[in-house]
Amino acid sequence: MDTQNSSARLRAQSRNGGKNHPRRGTHRPHANARPGGVIHDNTRHTARFTVIGNHLAQHPELSGLAIGLAVHIQSLPTGAPVDIKTLAARFPEGTTRIASALRELETHGYLHRTRERTETGRIVTRTVSCNQPGRHRDRDASEAAPARPPARRAATTPQQDPARRRALPAVPKPATTYPALLRTATEILAGLRRTDPRLLLSATDAEHLAPGVVAWLERDLTPTAVRHALTSDLPPEPLRRPAALLAHRLTAQLPPPPPFRAPEPAPPVRHPLRNCDTCDRGYRGPDPQNCQGCVAADADAGGTPLAVRARP
Repeated sequence: MDTQNSSARLRAQSRNGGKNHPRRGTHRPHANARPGGVIHDNTRHTARFTVIGNHLAQHPELSGLAIGLAVHIQSLPTGAPVDIKTLAARFPEGTTRIASALRELETHGYLHRTRERTETGRIVTRTVSCNQPGRHRDRDASEAAPARPPARRAATTPQQDPARRRALPAVPKPATTYPALLRTATEILAGLRRTDPRLLLSATDAEHLAPGVVAWLERDLTPTAVRHALTSDLPPEPLRRPAALLAHRLTAQLPPPPPFRAPEPAPPVRHPLRNCDTCDRGYRGPDPQNCQGCVAADADAGGTPLAVRARP
């Protein structure tokens, strides 16, 4: 008679999904969760939601304000305004902090802002929000690579920003070339970055702009007045070509020349009071010994002028 092997493993019983799985809505902390750590109470979204990647939500270098602005911008419909003033009106942070956060997003590729001119001539800022920085750039590069012959690519010079290759606008020409005025103009341009760090100029840019600053100094403006005219009311967005902006201001806002001032006549010479050696009267005149009357009388008499006679 067969005997049952008591050491054999029992067959695993099938799971009952309704009994073994926790009821939806109950939360059990993970086995490796730290005491006091976050516990997620998640509900699946079915409408009005935006997908945000962890590369943004957990970015190691972006500030919390920058991450929050990126999430807000990605949730907006196409065409919604996202300029600094609009965002400052929406959030309690001021324009300075919001502008700094937007520059962070530009640095890490989540925003691309360019200035374009409309058909009416108005300059507007175009903002592109990227939910995955680098994806479109890599795709476009891979699609454009086969169309460019390898030999031509090797012969081309390194790519540069087209805005950097454009020549700077002309600046006013001064009437004089005094070295002192040119040195003062260069010092004004070099110090603009202390007022606004965006106005950091290269030596080539300063050399191009210095004659325009001299033209302002020739018109009786102080260095402080010139510095204020170049740094006041700047746009809040980043300046792609600060030297071009300064060249435009030097030309468009050039003050009129000072009014013509006729030279003042020289004051009359006032001679000291003396006593005439001939008539012993007091007089004021160019002759150091005799008054004009005695000199004239002696000249009419045909004698030797008193002015050259030796004193007794």
